[in-house]
Amino acid sequence: MGSNLAPALAAHGWHVRAVARSAAVLEAREWPGVECWSADVLQPETLGPVLAGADVVYYLVHMMWSGGDFVPVERRAAENARKACEAAGVRRIVYLGGIMPKEKLSRHMEGRAVVGDALREGSIQVIELQAAMIVGPGSAAFEVIRDLVNHLPVMITPKWVRRHSTPIALENVLTYMIGAANLPFEGNRILELAGPDVLTYQEIMEIYGEFVGKKPIVIPVPVLTPKLSSYWLYFVTSVPPTTAMSLVEGLAHDYIGEGREMRERVPQRLLTFRESVAVTLQAEKNHEMPARWVEGSIVCRDWNPRYSFYAKKFCGEYETRASREALFKVLQQFGEDGDFFSYRALWWLRRAFDWLIGGPSFRTGRRDPDTLRMGDVVDGWRVLGMQPNERLTLSMLMRAPGSGLQEFNIRERGDRRVVELCAYWHPAGFWGLLYWYAHLPLYSPLVQGAVAEVARRAESLDDERAATAEQVV
Repeated sequence: MGSNLAPALAAHGWHVRAVARSAAVLEAREWPGVECWSADVLQPETLGPVLAGADVVYYLVHMMWSGGDFVPVERRAAENARKACEAAGVRRIVYLGGIMPKEKLSRHMEGRAVVGDALREGSIQVIELQAAMIVGPGSAAFEVIRDLVNHLPVMITPKWVRRHSTPIALENVLTYMIGAANLPFEGNRILELAGPDVLTYQEIMEIYGEFVGKKPIVIPVPVLTPKLSSYWLYFVTSVPPTTAMSLVEGLAHDYIGEGREMRERVPQRLLTFRESVAVTLQAEKNHEMPARWVEGSIVCRDWNPRYSFYAKKFCGEYETRASREALFKVLQQFGEDGDFFSYRALWWLRRAFDWLIGGPSFRTGRRDPDTLRMGDVVDGWRVLGMQPNERLTLSMLMRAPGSGLQEFNIRERGDRRVVELCAYWHPAGFWGLLYWYAHLPLYSPLVQGAVAEVARRAESLDDERAATAEQVV
């Protein structure tokens, strides 16, 4: 939600400061006019600087990723944020929560309710907007639905598929949230957001299936509970497991929003669910070409909307005395004559297998033996983006059930440099997830070996240059 709200607010004339635990993740999106800061709601001392001068704070934090009993963590995070907002003199907090079912709350919805309560315990006005499923790229509930439809031709499900929801388009939610910053409310308010359709989850899956050419067969059974069904999500979706499981456990209830007051206060045309899906898929097709890996980018998913929005990730790093220039020069030798910096024999076997099944390995579209350029094809990889002395991003062309990227980054750490390699994988269903987990034991030696070898070669290159310079003198 935040990745869509930040640029939307900036486009409406707000001075926006986007905050996440890693500012680098935000900076990768290259939003014009948006400041990117790092802070952690579980570390209160980091919040003061990012809130200085803020008028309105949007609270879009979920703690389901922490696993276990995340509800107390949700409360602590919200309390930390509220106290920091009070100290900074913030005027209003806008919190995006979820519509509360009439029955007993799931842990997911209990967490959402606890956050709202904790924020309202202070002196700052809190406007809580409650929505059911938000239809847009990256919405965890919507991505679970997409993965189920894309990856399972037959689904044996609990009776929750007959429960009802009022899904609402991302662009409609954005309009409401931008409006909530300055609407003339008195005191704290809780307002529901709802789309125009009331649909069962089975109808939602069937309608989405029409857009992607799928006709899922859904078989509800009374003996399968939402909790039991959540366990096999590990094999179906790449939405973070604790998030996906918490969401599915909450599907035992109807989530029907009323939405009348917000419709009156912020008039707009509400998109039907069919229109929302069409807009989502079109937005992905129109996504600008990124210069590096960006979560959910359709480019980073090989232009295939059936590949999971969320990526699996493995990173390794190595600290070195080598210069940025030397490190980047070494990185530009990636793939030259089958050299991938580590475990050459393993890489040769992977390339040979790819070649046997008709993949692009052992081919090259490299235009210069010493330097890489945007678009160059190096064996089974294409140069997606590069920033001299800082970053090299490559997309995988080898045949596999999903889309892969690897990204080298060079950064400072005191008076030394760190070379980092991250592998990203957007799986295509069960086979894509199986591919990732089957290869995972190899990633540590391959990644750590590669960054160590890059550092070693770069240090040697610097030493050679220094020796040459001494001879000249």
